[in-house]
Amino acid sequence: MNYKEDFYKNYAIQKEFIAGEINRKSPIEMDLSGANLSGINLRGVNLSGVKLIGADLRGANLSEAILKGANLSGANLQDANLREADCREANLYEANLIDADLTKANLCGAFLWKVKLKGANLSATSLCEADVSDADLSFAKLNEASLIGTNLVRSNLAGSELCGARLVEANLCQVNLTGADLAWANLTEADLSGANLQEANLANARLCNTIISNTINQQRELVVGIMPRSFN
Repeated sequence: MNYKEDFYKNYAIQKEFIAGEINRKSPIEMDLSGANLSGINLRGVNLSGVKLIGADLRGANLSEAILKGANLSGANLQDANLREADCREANLYEANLIDADLTKANLCGAFLWKVKLKGANLSATSLCEADVSDADLSFAKLNEASLIGTNLVRSNLAGSELCGARLVEANLCQVNLTGADLAWANLTEADLSGANLQEANLANARLCNTIISNTINQQRELVVGIMPRSFN
């Protein structure tokens, strides 16, 4: 069934129908690319492998939904609720997640190149081995987030909160961390080459074997902020 052509007259009916179809059918069969699903409630629904390319999901409730391997490239997820959602290996290329709530979501191995996450809440979110390069994470909340082995090359993290974040072996080359709060963050073996650290807070951050060559400003503070071996 072509959802993009048949249900434009009444969006409420359209959304109710689609939600029912998703629950009824195997998610891999679903192609909802370009569909208007703003405000839809898909909490806990299995959306593994679903195509949602360019879909309008503004304000949608996707909390605890399973989006493993889903294609959300170019989708509009502004203000969406993705708390505790399973987004492992999902494709979110150039998706709009401005002000979205991704608290405790699992984005391990996800493709988030050029994603817009300005002001988003990613507290305690797992982004291990994800590609978040050239992304906008300015003023995002990433407190206690797990970014082990994450690729953040050239991303904008200005004004972001990364208190207690785990950035072990993360690639932070040429990242903008102006005014970012990295207190108690674990940056062991992370690569900060060419990063902008002006006015960044690195109090009690762990910088064991961290690469800090050619960073802009605060190289002196980086050394002072190294944590003792007792840091966990």
